[in-house]
Amino acid sequence: MTGILVAAALSLLVSLLIMPMVIRMLYRFKFGQEIRDDGPEGHKSKQGTPTMGGIVIILGAVIGYFGAHLASMTRPTVSGLLVMFLFVGLGAVGFLDDFIKIYKRRSLGLRSGAKMLGQAIVGIGFAVGVTFFPNNYTYTPGSPHLSFLRDFGPALALPVFAIWALFLIVGFSNAVNLTDGLDGLATGATILSLVAYVIIGNWQLRQSCVNALEANCYTVRDPLDLAVVAAAGLGGCIGFLWYNAPPAKIFMGDTGSLALGGLIVGLAITTRTQLLLLIIGGLFVLITLSVMLQIGSFRLTGKRIFRMAPLQHHFELKGWAESTIVIRFWIIQGLFVGVGIGLFYLEWMPR
Repeated sequence: MTGILVAAALSLLVSLLIMPMVIRMLYRFKFGQEIRDDGPEGHKSKQGTPTMGGIVIILGAVIGYFGAHLASMTRPTVSGLLVMFLFVGLGAVGFLDDFIKIYKRRSLGLRSGAKMLGQAIVGIGFAVGVTFFPNNYTYTPGSPHLSFLRDFGPALALPVFAIWALFLIVGFSNAVNLTDGLDGLATGATILSLVAYVIIGNWQLRQSCVNALEANCYTVRDPLDLAVVAAAGLGGCIGFLWYNAPPAKIFMGDTGSLALGGLIVGLAITTRTQLLLLIIGGLFVLITLSVMLQIGSFRLTGKRIFRMAPLQHHFELKGWAESTIVIRFWIIQGLFVGVGIGLFYLEWMPR
């Protein structure tokens, strides 16, 4: 538990303290957001707001995670390092995307093929890595099974599992990216998801099969360290939200959104809660579905379901204030997270 608190506190402190310096530096080099011409009219005022703030979230989380281990004189676990690899690796892909947008002064960065290739290299490396490195109890960081509250069904062949994991990684990293359209929206929703994984990791530690071979014990390799990883990401996001809250002084950019999407999926795979992630990350799923429905409807019928997709922009065009949308969407995400945690505990309820 001490490691969780230290990781969150260090990450929060780093994020809060260095963000003003980063904002000034980004302004000096004119690393500002390019706004799409077809976006909501109210977004034109955000043109030039510094972006790539996800660098600070990543830096804070990395310092928080390794600082927690240094403070407790413990070694990082393989599970924690693999999730951090996915987190930082996807952040690097997002950084390239953001840098190209800024350098070429356009709203589109990496070409879709190059972006997908970068995500695939990092994602497959993670997916393969989690099936190796067993501990003394033969538990690996991840498992080639599907999972909801725990693993179920037959083991998938490694190539099939890698494709499935990559689908989750690409899907959720892009889902967080789609959600990052209003000040503070994606950051707040991610914070709520990470709170869930701090709770899940802590509970799995207390009910680990390493401690007692009970009927419902968990075969998760390093549950405590996964909670530390989640806490490190949580602290970085809270510090960032201080400056990203409406009106935002900085945006996370693809650097942050791809990294955070990868972090959440990495935690889901290593805690054996892959399908539960669809509920814990319910707002991200909902917003992504709005884009898919909009595109599908327009291609099939020539008509749009929403005034604009992603979903948050539909409500902007209906006249809702940006802060109203953000707070109400946070409430929706909070409800999803509450349901997800409730389902996770359901099998432990007295019958």
